[in-house]
Amino acid sequence: MAKLNINGKTVDIAASAETPLLWALREQAGLTGTKYGCGIAQCGACSVHINGEVQRSCSITVGALKATDKIVTIEGLSADGSHPVQKAWAALDVPQCGYCQSGQIMAATALLAKNPKPTDADIDQAMTNICRCGTYSRIRAAIGKAAADMASLPAAPGKAKKA
Repeated sequence: MAKLNINGKTVDIAASAETPLLWALREQAGLTGTKYGCGIAQCGACSVHINGEVQRSCSITVGALKATDKIVTIEGLSADGSHPVQKAWAALDVPQCGYCQSGQIMAATALLAKNPKPTDADIDQAMTNICRCGTYSRIRAAIGKAAADMASLPAAPGKAKKA
């Protein structure tokens, strides 16, 4: 049994310490937006944020996590799909089959949190997830749109807007 902080809530996970986080999220927590792709941390379909860093959940065990680690899945990004990255994905019709897109969105949001004005080269370097449909040019365009949309949002109270 483990206690994990998932999407801002403490969740009891009945899984062995060796269980990959991916399966704990899907089977124990019922969060099926995180997808299984390769199982060897290569494709990125299982990407989540752990303490603000994009991580491949198929390669992280439940036992490697602490109750204080903050895990965010695609379901925790926004309750209604209103995150600027999700909106840009929909506006530019990024997905084809859609299977990899939750992982792509999680990688893109992590990139924009660190680099709010990424160049195409920055995007290419950060976005290592695989899309079998080959929607990479639309992914790059959606990240650019989300960056522009996020730059036009007012700063949160108490926070200065990044230049």
